[in-house]
Amino acid sequence: MTRSPVPRLRLVCFPHAGGAASFFRPWADHVSAEVELSAVRYPGREDRVAEPFAERLDDLVEPVVQECLRLADVPLAFFGHSMGASVAYEVALRLQLDHGIGLRGLFVSARSAPGHEKEPDLAGAADDRLIEHLTGLGGTDGQALRHPELLDLLLPAIRADYRLAESYEPTIKGAALDTPISVYYGDAEEDLSEESVMAWSAVTTGPFRTRSFEGGHFYLVDHLPVLVADVLAAFGRT
Repeated sequence: MTRSPVPRLRLVCFPHAGGAASFFRPWADHVSAEVELSAVRYPGREDRVAEPFAERLDDLVEPVVQECLRLADVPLAFFGHSMGASVAYEVALRLQLDHGIGLRGLFVSARSAPGHEKEPDLAGAADDRLIEHLTGLGGTDGQALRHPELLDLLLPAIRADYRLAESYEPTIKGAALDTPISVYYGDAEEDLSEESVMAWSAVTTGPFRTRSFEGGHFYLVDHLPVLVADVLAAFGRT
């Protein structure tokens, strides 16, 4: 998304269930020239539309680990929204435990800590129920669902990702990371509790903080400049 000739940091973003790398394209207007911004492209959408959907979360995790090994000559940080937070966390675990590479920061958004998720059991739900749920979440996906011609493209990807999220089991329970973790969430998010947010502190021995924004699951769409500024400012605190 952005490339820097001499980056001081690489920020890798992980989309939500049913989401795509393009969700993070607006972030490019808010990062400095020293920050190289990338987003993970899940199979089965955008320029990978011909590829089969992942059947296990590990099918998403391992290829990203391999790509991050190539990028690790510069400090890395991850931002994951919703299901993307779980993917980012698992990639961070593999990098640290298997390759000795720690992140400068792990930023998780609108997601309960590993083992504390309350999935809505919607992967196999009828279309109308799934659409109602997604519309209630809002965000760009909710807007796209108002266009019937897009449903045949969107719903299969959303169902595939929901299956991953609903079957997800953390690789490790307890403090395995030493990475600073920041948790962001909307104060009107119905599926998060204070306990499930604070439980992220148990997966790292590093610094931990939370910040809430006005809004629901896609709070970050309305607060993008402030959110990105807070992410970048965090590197002065670590």
